[in-house]
Amino acid sequence: MHLTQFSDYSLRLVIYLACRPERLVSAEEISQAFGVSRHHLVKVVQTLTELGVVAAQRGRGGGMRLAMAPAQIKVGWLMRHTEPHFHLVECFDPATNTCPIAPACGLKGALFRAQKAFLGVLDEYTIDDFLTRRPELVVLLDSALKN
Repeated sequence: MHLTQFSDYSLRLVIYLACRPERLVSAEEISQAFGVSRHHLVKVVQTLTELGVVAAQRGRGGGMRLAMAPAQIKVGWLMRHTEPHFHLVECFDPATNTCPIAPACGLKGALFRAQKAFLGVLDEYTIDDFLTRRPELVVLLDSALKN
C-alpha cells in the first residue's frame, strides 16, 4: 500500500493545526516546519477546506485552523477523501485494465480485502489519538522552524 504525497501532507497539516489550536497558522509556516513545498500545501489546504476539515482566512493576518475537533477527524475518512483512488493493481480500474487474466484471477479479491482491512484499521483512529504526545510534537515542530 502506498499513500500519495497529497495524503501524507494532509495528515501532517491536520496534525500541525491540531498542535496549534490557539492561533491561525500560515501555509508558509507549515511548509517550513516540514520542509515541504508551499505550493503543494496550498492545494492540500484547498481540499481540506472544501471537506470542512480546515477553516482558512485569506489576506493579511489570515491563516488556517481546524474547523473540526481532532476527535472528529477519522483517519480512514481523511485518507478516502485525499487519495485520488485506491487502485492497488491495474485491474482495480475497469476503465484502464488490460490484464488478460483478470476475469479468472483470484488475486484481486484478496487485494481488495487487504485494502478494506487497511482502511478499517485507520477508521479506528482519529487525529486526537495522535496528539497524546502533543508537547513533544510542538517542541519538534518549533525546532524545525528554527532551522
